Amino acid sequence: MDNLGLAKGVRMGRSYFHLHLVSDSTGETLINVGRAAAAQYEGVSAIEHVYPLVRSAAQLDRVISEIRAAPGLVLYTLVGGDLGERLEEVARETGSPCLSVLRPVHDLLRAYLGAETTARPGAQHMLNAEYFKRIDAMNFTLAHDDGNLPEDLEEADVILLGVSRTSKTPTSIYLANRGLKTTNLPLVPGMPLPPAIERARKPLVVGLFASPERIVQIRQNRLSSLNADESSLYVDRSAVADEITMSRRLFTKNRWPTIDVTRRSIEETAAAIVDLYRDHRLKFIAD
Repeated sequence: MDNLGLAKGVRMGRSYFHLHLVSDSTGETLINVGRAAAAQYEGVSAIEHVYPLVRSAAQLDRVISEIRAAPGLVLYTLVGGDLGERLEEVARETGSPCLSVLRPVHDLLRAYLGAETTARPGAQHMLNAEYFKRIDAMNFTLAHDDGNLPEDLEEADVILLGVSRTSKTPTSIYLANRGLKTTNLPLVPGMPLPPAIERARKPLVVGLFASPERIVQIRQNRLSSLNADESSLYVDRSAVADEITMSRRLFTKNRWPTIDVTRRSIEETAAAIVDLYRDHRLKFIAD
């Protein structure tokens, strides 16, 4: 290893480095930032060391011992000055590049607002109205998964439609975590949709589809995990293609926006839906 803790030429030619993520809160911010940045480098993977809720000198001691044992990159979000200064000192001693992820943002806000920050670890996770809105959305979404309680469609913020294995459920849960009450309805050949969906005005209805090859692949993996028969129409390429064609005709007929999820992650799909919902909500309020 070199002084950055980079292990080169190991494990099928990939390079690995130690990434220490030190947070006085849950660590979610650091994990997302670290992974987003590391994903831009092919052939290199991070060995993550996550330390959440570090708010005392004793807790920091454990972090320091692990950094000494495995030097690497150090990212932190410690709002208490003393802990951050001590962490940076140890990072210099071990040759570990160290960065306060929030400091540049705080500096920018301070200069713009002309005000000083108030150190409040985990302030973004306070039990405020937004928090309870997300909990309410999650409860609603879980209760309305896979076509359950179709009579409550008008209470939803978003309704997702799609054939089986178009990532409706995980996308719904992700949207619920963003505070959007989401219900999802499967499109099954021969089974009509609830009549309430044609009367729904408040919710944004979005159609999800993917290529037949992608749907067949996911369905085959699903059946294999269940040790189920893989000879049914459920995984027949021609039958699946017909399902997708039927679904897209339905979306077009009702003028529902659609998203191709073939090569999209759940996060990317959800981001596109949030953008659509913003426009839909503005039009709904205007009407």
